[in-house]
Amino acid sequence: MIVRNVSRKSVLHTDESNLYTALGGEFASHETVKHSAKEYVRGDVHTNTVEGYFSIFKRGMKGIYQHCSEAHLHRYLAEFDFRYSNRSGVGVEDTERAAIIIKQAEGKRLTYRRAH
Repeated sequence: MIVRNVSRKSVLHTDESNLYTALGGEFASHETVKHSAKEYVRGDVHTNTVEGYFSIFKRGMKGIYQHCSEAHLHRYLAEFDFRYSNRSGVGVEDTERAAIIIKQAEGKRLTYRRAH
């Protein structure tokens, strides 16, 4: 899934898991941190961003949706991308977040299919 959806020009940062060894060769570069040796950051190499994002995604999936099919995964990820990019931790509070959501709906219509 990562190879299909992430630019090959990307720099991949992972922990030392063997799961990422072959995957890393698909990208511009692959840097790791060694969590087993208590290394969590080395220069600008870390996994904190993905761990923070995944934390929000996991809480939402367990607490709100409980299930997501692969066919709709991109929709769930888009929602959680929005949540992560517009969270209080980056200075976006509730009022501003609501305004952003409303602005994104501008010019769009929600339609329903009629029963035949």
